[in-house]
Amino acid sequence: RLRAFNRLQVILQHLKMSKQTDSASEVLLEKKGGAGVITLNRPKALNALNLSMIQQIYPQIKTWEQDPETFLIIIKGTGGKAFCAGGDIRAITEAGKVGDKLLQDFFRGEYRLNNAIGTCKKPYVALIDGITMGGGVGVSVHGHFRVATEKTVFAMPETAIGLFPDVGGGYFLPRLSGKIGYYLALTGCRLRGRDVLKAGIATHFVESEKLPALEKDLIALKSPSKEKIADLLNSYHMKCTIDQEKEFALNEHMEKINSLFSANSMEEIVKKLKQDGSPFAMKQLETINKMSPTSLKLTLRQLREGASMSLQEVLQMEYRLSQACMKGHDFYEGVRAVLIDKDQSPKWKPAALEEVSDEFVDNCFKPLGNDDLKL
Repeated sequence: RLRAFNRLQVILQHLKMSKQTDSASEVLLEKKGGAGVITLNRPKALNALNLSMIQQIYPQIKTWEQDPETFLIIIKGTGGKAFCAGGDIRAITEAGKVGDKLLQDFFRGEYRLNNAIGTCKKPYVALIDGITMGGGVGVSVHGHFRVATEKTVFAMPETAIGLFPDVGGGYFLPRLSGKIGYYLALTGCRLRGRDVLKAGIATHFVESEKLPALEKDLIALKSPSKEKIADLLNSYHMKCTIDQEKEFALNEHMEKINSLFSANSMEEIVKKLKQDGSPFAMKQLETINKMSPTSLKLTLRQLREGASMSLQEVLQMEYRLSQACMKGHDFYEGVRAVLIDKDQSPKWKPAALEEVSDEFVDNCFKPLGNDDLKL
């Protein structure tokens, strides 16, 4: 009987432990050889980032950065479908409805993490296999190396949910060639596989099934320099022949993208699209007409201003915008329409670009005094 009781105790203890490790194991932080390895481990949620993951990753990056025995940092996702599909939007929405502090904490924590990656002194390698959107872009794109695969799907789809392409989008998007970044930001267009490399978002392209071998080789490097890591990534990249002959999906439209998306205002972009009248322009117009007019105006200005700002200045600006969006209507309505009720027909307020005043947009960019993001 005692043995049965002991066994029950062991089982209960085990259950308690597995419950505790459950929240801890949403992200795995391991030292392997000379590498610090971050594994985003919420496969059911497509590895979406929540606050507890952010709060675990940030101090670990800072620790590894100072550690003389850590030579590089690798970040990857589990489950085979996604690297990281974004931030935990549902949690943010719930918090917003009840005025919870999470609204500040989440964005502050996330942007501080984006900045830590952007300023990291150790080579940072993101294996962006599968869906990489929003928050997943934020924890990859600011690092030294981004390895895409044939399974990579990149997008910044925020204007469809009443938000804007944050996590430093205002920094990296306007720096892509021509007006690609503006086009991706305003339309939420998805890039797949090798196109993620061709657009300048990824630095390397490797077959998905070769990633475990690549990771093993990275970990095995003895006190590697950034150059040695680059050489290894290049050697894998050169051997990959998938879609090698394929032309960049946006190639034939680049001239149009560069001229149509170079306008100074959203109204002007819409006017240019209408005047152009080509099937491509009409398709973009149809997409833009579904987006939150407020988000479109905030995004265009975010990118235009971000083009000449440092990453730190961009993240400060984006923090102000995030708090403005949390106080508004469109974010909650967008999340309802796209993620909760899934009726895909948000009722934006205001409903037309012309109704979003310059004064309103200006206010969203205003400093928050003591509440500003400090980096």
